[in-house]
Amino acid sequence: MSHRNAPLSFEGRLRLVQRCQQRPISHVAAEMGISRACASKWVNRWRRHGELGLHDRPSTPHHSPDATPAWVIERIETWRREKKWSANRITHELAELDFRINRRTVTRHLTRLGLVSAGSSTPAVTATPSPARSSPAGRVTWHIWT
Repeated sequence: MSHRNAPLSFEGRLRLVQRCQQRPISHVAAEMGISRACASKWVNRWRRHGELGLHDRPSTPHHSPDATPAWVIERIETWRREKKWSANRITHELAELDFRINRRTVTRHLTRLGLVSAGSSTPAVTATPSPARSSPAGRVTWHIWT
């Protein structure tokens, strides 16, 4: 299934490719209301991969070289469960092991693991609504009716 803003569905892409076999890509693109670059992309994918090239591809990366190593995530989970350490303390302890990580990244991993305490997301002090203010003393507000 294509995303909601996609100009062409699978059937539309197939129709585009079939039309481009007899006519120039730019003419077909103009007829279908898409850019020539978009039309060329789908035609080239069809030439390389056949009909499989016309299907949607996932946008997630194949690999993430900067991902947090598994041993670090295990340490974060262990320290939080057993020692009840905060994200700040965990960050400091990982730095002691020569692994630099941002505190926000530790918090993100704790959230994904379901180990964020319920009290940490609520504000410590609740704001009280301020009273409605009137115009400053001595100032007159004029209303002109037309």
